[in-house]
Amino acid sequence: MSSTTDQDDHVTVIEPASGWELPDFRELKAYRDLFYFLVWRDVKVLYAQTILGFAWAILNPLMQIVVFSVIFGRVAGIDTDGIPYVLFSTVAIIPWTYMSDAMSRSSESLVTGQNMLGKVYFPRIVYPLTPILAKLVDFLISLVLLVGVMIYFGATPGWNLVYLPFMIVLMILVPASIGLLLSAFAIRYRDVKFAMPVVIRMLIYSAPILYTASTISEPYRFLYSLNPIVSVIEGFRACLLGTPMHWQYILPGTLVALAMLLFGALYFRRMERVFVDVI
Repeated sequence: MSSTTDQDDHVTVIEPASGWELPDFRELKAYRDLFYFLVWRDVKVLYAQTILGFAWAILNPLMQIVVFSVIFGRVAGIDTDGIPYVLFSTVAIIPWTYMSDAMSRSSESLVTGQNMLGKVYFPRIVYPLTPILAKLVDFLISLVLLVGVMIYFGATPGWNLVYLPFMIVLMILVPASIGLLLSAFAIRYRDVKFAMPVVIRMLIYSAPILYTASTISEPYRFLYSLNPIVSVIEGFRACLLGTPMHWQYILPGTLVALAMLLFGALYFRRMERVFVDVI
């Protein structure tokens, strides 16, 4: 939806978007109070009526780390280039948990919030972006676990740590791009809700979360590097564990993430005109 204002009569006219165009991100500033309310509501509702509350932001990745460390670290004996498997997996699972949770919630955001879509105008892009920001609270809390594991194993970041802000931004862009696309797609095709859990389970094996990227055969490495999740995981390990910054894995996935974000925003904008009709 787009809006134009007649300055003489102070009348706002809501018009559907024509063709392929980007959402008006300036509207987010005008509706920042609503945006803030929805983000904070998501954070509070998630842990409402729980005994452990925000502790689940640590327990969730911790349980994954324990299970994967036993199965892949001890039983399977996965090679981690000399890095203790618990440390190796923790550095990957913390950002992965954020991305997987944010992707799932963002893709379902318009369907779960459909009651408001036909009642009042606000920039619809607020919905898929809300869980992207809300899940950052969990991510920040889970950093306590990450720092604790690093201290226990005596891991010291090298100069690559300067790239960590870039990697965090990339970590946010990945679920944002997928969320914009799938949330708009899910309005018409509710199969997305059923497909996402399967996709998430598959994606964890498509990136070097449980294994090293060096295990991928040479002929497939470029194709492998096009996965933006690979870029995030490789980047986090290089920043926090002092391993080499493998740009051959990071740059291609970054470009793909940016392309996905652009297409996701364009597709979301184009589909806005039918949101209310389909619901």
